[in-house]
Amino acid sequence: MSTAKDLFIIAVDQEPDRPVGQGDLSLALAGAELIDLLGAEAAALDGDRIVPGAETEPHDPLLVEAAATLARQVPYERVEDWLWRRGRDLAATYQAALEEAGQLTRGRRGLLPFGNDRLEPADTPVRRRAHGRWEEGEPVLAALGSAVGIGDAGAEAGTGAEDRSEPGLPDEAVTTVLAVVNDAVTELAAVQQRRSIENAAFANLWRVP
Repeated sequence: MSTAKDLFIIAVDQEPDRPVGQGDLSLALAGAELIDLLGAEAAALDGDRIVPGAETEPHDPLLVEAAATLARQVPYERVEDWLWRRGRDLAATYQAALEEAGQLTRGRRGLLPFGNDRLEPADTPVRRRAHGRWEEGEPVLAALGSAVGIGDAGAEAGTGAEDRSEPGLPDEAVTTVLAVVNDAVTELAAVQQRRSIENAAFANLWRVP
């Protein structure tokens, strides 16, 4: 299993009153994919740009797909730009893949945080592995969870842009990706808030006095 799939399972397993936004999760999933590609040496960072690495093919089909999207000509793509591009509707992609693989089932516990179907992670070794990483406070998964507002474990990982030296994280490249994920989620929240204000103002124009 990939870090992105583990993150998705943890997100889906949240209580209905603590939903994870689809946009936030999509950005974090893209960050998780990039971190796994860095770990597999399928990519590297040169500053804030993603440099394609060795022609190693990850075992996970979605990671293979992610690797195929990397820009392979100079100038290479910035981490932020890749997160926004790869992250578009990525949560829905993971939902479909996990449901097809039997990792998500129709359940009674509650709604999927960003959908209308009643889905929950099946009780499988995959789910237990994801929760094992989460309960152990595995730094990368905790940091990604913190970025999308899941639990308190991520707070210990120090993933914000203000803290780039957390010893629990594997290396500087991973820390950079996590910081960019946090920045992107913050930017998305600002855009959503601005749109909400604009929509409310527009609606007020049409109200009958």
